[in-house]
Amino acid sequence: MSSQRERPVDEACAVVESFEQVGSQWRLVVLYELQGGEQRFNELKRSTDASSRTLSRVLDDLQDTDLVDRRTEEDAPIATYYRLTAKGEALCPVFDEIEAWADDWLDGETRP
Repeated sequence: MSSQRERPVDEACAVVESFEQVGSQWRLVVLYELQGGEQRFNELKRSTDASSRTLSRVLDDLQDTDLVDRRTEEDAPIATYYRLTAKGEALCPVFDEIEAWADDWLDGETRP
């Protein structure tokens, strides 16, 4: 009987662990923005309205979890590009489902 009680907890733990990787506000914003394709650092900065320090930290975190890939071109001026990895792209349908849920269940006045 105790194994039946642990099972829902185990399943919940997987959800919690998933949200720990992508769940901060800034991580979600950056992942959402990168769904449209590769972007330069300054493009992401403008589209997310994050400070350079915050965006840099978030991008480092997303690279560490293999959700975002970084590419640098050494031409003058040096350009740094970010894009979703396959692991990050696998989140796109999840974002679509969350957005559909929000459209159905969240009052428009409570969302930004």
